[in-house]
Amino acid sequence: MRQNLVAGNWKMNLDYQAGLALVSEITNMVADEATGPQAPQVVICPPFPFLAGVGKLLPAGGRFHLGAQNCHQQESGPYTGEVSARMLQSVGCEYVILGHSERRQYFREDDALLSQKVKAALAAGLQPIFCVGESLDTREADETFDFIGGQLENGLFHLSNEEFDRVVIAYEPIWAIGTGRTATSQQAQDVHAFIRERLARAYDAQAALNTTILYGGSANAQNARELFAQPDVDGGLIGGASLKSRDFTEIIKSFS
Repeated sequence: MRQNLVAGNWKMNLDYQAGLALVSEITNMVADEATGPQAPQVVICPPFPFLAGVGKLLPAGGRFHLGAQNCHQQESGPYTGEVSARMLQSVGCEYVILGHSERRQYFREDDALLSQKVKAALAAGLQPIFCVGESLDTREADETFDFIGGQLENGLFHLSNEEFDRVVIAYEPIWAIGTGRTATSQQAQDVHAFIRERLARAYDAQAALNTTILYGGSANAQNARELFAQPDVDGGLIGGASLKSRDFTEIIKSFS
């Protein structure tokens, strides 16, 4: 079901002790300060080696959830250095980010591969946070909607209604990731509304209404409230700001 959600993607940052210290700070701050009726669910996505340790520090049965940044499409096998969805589930993960623009760009992950990863994640009981988004060239060519529609169709629309009900989507304009640039709240809303309309055509209106859609393009403590106030923006996939406990907490508080 659709819900307010903020996910922190630590990417390849921090060491283990710093990661544990950060998550302790965040959980304490959020428990003290972000308690309103609109307070979001929070997903922490540290690097693979930190998952079990971070998971032990997350309050059980509450608003905090453990997520991973990627998984392999196979359940097991001779894939040195890879991590399966079932491995992630076995250490307490509930979510996994798939299709992040950095995975698409640096590791050449395409929609066909990502469709397999989505199925593997769902089979292991994980909720995929499936990322879509356009480059600056695509936006300037006025091809944003066609491009994102293709990513959705090729990456997700093979799923059944029951499977799709467990998917979270994150819109991350590539031109606004790590650049200091951010889509205006209206630009974000326009794309989120398009995504929801496209989901309604692929599945049905109720499925589209129930889908959580996050904004993932350099959201920060200063712009989160305006972004999250948009009717089709249900939260954020946060990068750099999730590495600072005060900034991340302020983003979480933007719903109150």
